[in-house]
This record gives sequence, structure tokens and C-alpha cells, in this order.
Amino acid sequence: MRVILIAAKDLSLAKTRLGTVMPDGERIALAEAMYRDVLAAALGARAAAMVAVVSSDRTLLELARDAGALAIDEGYARGLNVAIAMATEQLAARGATTLCTLLSDIPMITSADIDAVFAAMPPGPGVVLVPSRDFTGTNVIARSPAAVIRTRFGRQSLVSHLDDCRARSVRCEVLRLARPALDLDLINDLYEFIRMASSTHTLNRLSRLGIAHH
Repeated sequence: MRVILIAAKDLSLAKTRLGTVMPDGERIALAEAMYRDVLAAALGARAAAMVAVVSSDRTLLELARDAGALAIDEGYARGLNVAIAMATEQLAARGATTLCTLLSDIPMITSADIDAVFAAMPPGPGVVLVPSRDFTGTNVIARSPAAVIRTRFGRQSLVSHLDDCRARSVRCEVLRLARPALDLDLINDLYEFIRMASSTHTLNRLSRLGIAHH
């Protein structure tokens, strides 16, 4: 069974690097808007049988349930990789064979992008990595079987994931996709998003903040 997993930080802890350019309330609202866009893209993907969300944030879990996704409550903020490992174990027990994990701060991702990731899966045990724009981070990872390697989101995660695949003799495809490559961490990322974006919750939120008019 093909499953999409969205890993979402507690809203109070999300996008802290944007705290220098916007108040906490606006930062939290922006993080929620990004999550809504990623969730909508996941729910629209045709290649997956199920969408799940792992988070400790009550609001995000409730949004997932309301949308028909499986909500996995990590209980408290454990860190992305620990939360994903916990969710991976639960989803594998439910029958997940291929697991595509998305971060919740890539609001330009589309259902077609997610379907393309599943389509790129190599036969047998394998991994597909969608890198960040600077080619250091990983914004999407698909694994088959679901726990064939651990996730290593964080600094230089792309190299870490590639090294793990090499060490375990697991086939790996690096898939460059423009929309999922843009994660919104810094003010310049927001301007780039506005330059590229179509109608999204995130763009609406940035318009309310006045950033979309810069």
C-alpha cells in the first residue's frame, strides 16, 4: 500500500527563523497556511491509498482528521526524525509498503509532484529523494519498504540519505522538482514563493501580512 506521510512541527516551534521579520502570531498563522497547502496536495494525489499526518500540534491533527487523513499524535515535540520513525512503524503495521514523507513547509507542492515521486520509485527496495533548492536538504523522501532507511532531516540531509542508501545497497533516485524544492525558511524564500506562486493558503496569508505586495 502506498501512503503519504506529512511531518509537521508543533506550530509554536515552526518557522522560528522567520521570527525576526514577523510577530509570533503571524509566523504561526503562516506555518498553518503552509501545512494546509501541503495537506491539500497530498489528499489530491492519485498514487496513494492513504494520507497520514504526524505532529504534536492539536490544531494540525484536527485539520488532518477533518480532511479525512489519519492523525498520528506524537504526544510531544520529539523532533522530526523521531516522529517520522514512530509514524513509519505504525503505518508499516497498517500495511504501508511505500511511504512518501513530505515536510509541511513546501506549500508549492502539487498532487502531480507527489504522483511523480511515486512513479520514480525504483523496483525492489528503493528510495526517491527530492532535494531542496540549494541541493543540501531533502524536502520529500519516498521509501520502499517503508523503513528501508531512516530519515535524517536536518543539515546536509541529502548527503546523509544518499550515504545511507549506498551503505545498505539500496537503489536511490534523486528527483529534482521545482515546486517542492522551495521550502520557506527565510524572508528571501517568501519573496521567491510570491514570485512563483499560484492561488494557495500561503499566498493568501502573505497577502494579509502585506508581504505579497513588496
